[in-house]
Amino acid sequence: MSQTNISAQALVSDQWLAEHLDDPQVRVLEVSSSPSDAAYREGHIPGAAWWFWKDALWHPTDREFVTPERLAEQLGRIGISPETTLVLYGDPVQYGTYAFWTISMAGHKNLRLLDGSRKGWLAQGRSLSQEIPNFAPVSYPTPAADPFSRVGRDEVRAKLGQPGRLLLDVRSPEEYRGERVSPPPNFDHGAERTGRIPGAQHLFYRELVNEDDTFLAPEEIRAILDQAQISPDSGGEGGEEIVTY
Repeated sequence: MSQTNISAQALVSDQWLAEHLDDPQVRVLEVSSSPSDAAYREGHIPGAAWWFWKDALWHPTDREFVTPERLAEQLGRIGISPETTLVLYGDPVQYGTYAFWTISMAGHKNLRLLDGSRKGWLAQGRSLSQEIPNFAPVSYPTPAADPFSRVGRDEVRAKLGQPGRLLLDVRSPEEYRGERVSPPPNFDHGAERTGRIPGAQHLFYRELVNEDDTFLAPEEIRAILDQAQISPDSGGEGGEEIVTY
């Protein structure tokens, strides 16, 4: 569960990335929903490395996020140091934002997120590459964890129904209503419980992005939040805390 947001400084455009592809201090990483890299090999943003989200961002045996030690090992292996500007994009879009969250918690500070991800890059007529980059490994000291943006199950349960906190369920309407455990049209494997956290309000994440997966303009997002009766002061001093999941 997350309590964080992506600052305007961390969100970069396709134009910005195109201008920095040859910068040796910038590295691009495609975070995929599929364990197969077939789509990546067919075409990816030039110079981008590839990660399968679950292998890279989860603990190998426990239902837990990647540790700082494991993150340092993985980043160093593909030539990324603590000073490297790491630009993430998802395939599809939400895997990039998920990676931004988990990697920031594991301690890599110099992060950027490509607005629109792969879909937005293509929508702007940008080219893809089939060349698989080969990076020399570097030493990456174990970073300090930064878990401030995370809240755990027990802490959520302890405050259920209490004022001052808004639980925001950003999954598909079908998942929120308890009809599915994965968003359509994906295969609904049925291996997890349906339903939602008691008291959670719904705001499907797709309402906050355009058709090309770029984020809506701030004023458009503000209007959606106003309609959902989510205060722009939420999370601030004296405001309501928002916990998304």
